[in-house]
Amino acid sequence: MRAKIKRLVPDPLLRVARELWFAYQHGKQWPLATFHPWRRDSIKQLASYKDIHKGERCFIIGNGPSLNKTDVSKLQNEFTFGMNRIYLAFPDWGFEPTYFASVNDLVIEQSSKEIRALKMPKFLSWHSRPHISPTDNTMFLHTTYTGPKFSEDVRHRVWEGGTVTYVALQLAFYMGFEKVILIGVDHNYQNKGEPNKTIVSGGDDIDHFHAGYFGKGFRWQLPDLEAWDLAYNQARTAYENAGREVIDATIGGKLQVFPKVDYDSLF
Repeated sequence: MRAKIKRLVPDPLLRVARELWFAYQHGKQWPLATFHPWRRDSIKQLASYKDIHKGERCFIIGNGPSLNKTDVSKLQNEFTFGMNRIYLAFPDWGFEPTYFASVNDLVIEQSSKEIRALKMPKFLSWHSRPHISPTDNTMFLHTTYTGPKFSEDVRHRVWEGGTVTYVALQLAFYMGFEKVILIGVDHNYQNKGEPNKTIVSGGDDIDHFHAGYFGKGFRWQLPDLEAWDLAYNQARTAYENAGREVIDATIGGKLQVFPKVDYDSLF
């Protein structure tokens, strides 16, 4: 049906209809995402993070298999962002990231107990609130799936870009980090199929650093690498325009958007 509509309706009209639909969806979400007490508290907390790390560097730790080839112990005294089920690595590391982010409803719903127990500041999607109640260190971001943008002020609407890594890049920018280094962002999946389709894992996870990351019975969505590339290019442009940089130190990573650097050379 969607393909038939695209054939029958002129592209300019489709673009107008799409923008109107996005505007409607954003408008519908806006009141609660602005005035709900949880969001008001989140906005107040987020304000205290503006440029808190101006001029410093940080590492955004992805969850790809390459993380098992990376000497993460070198990050113990660095500013770091962990995401989604990164906490499965904490016993091996002996330390925890500075910040945590998760915006996918399926991840938060199935991992709410573990996420809620994390002690570091947590940045979660506002639309995930039915699955998790806030703690003192929880901040809800008004993230959306539509309306591509790079938000320089995360107190307002934040486009997810299909991946929590993009949200972390926007958080790092807001906090003032001068240099952001990606590790474990493999940008390569053995599980392939329709982008964003929800599937149920049938066994050990081969696409993340831990076999139980999305282990047997876990519901998750197939990646949309094309959308991720679009988002990452927006992030690169925003950082470069601000005189800052994002570099990629992922060992063997397939992402081609950011300049590559050898991980060990950073220390």
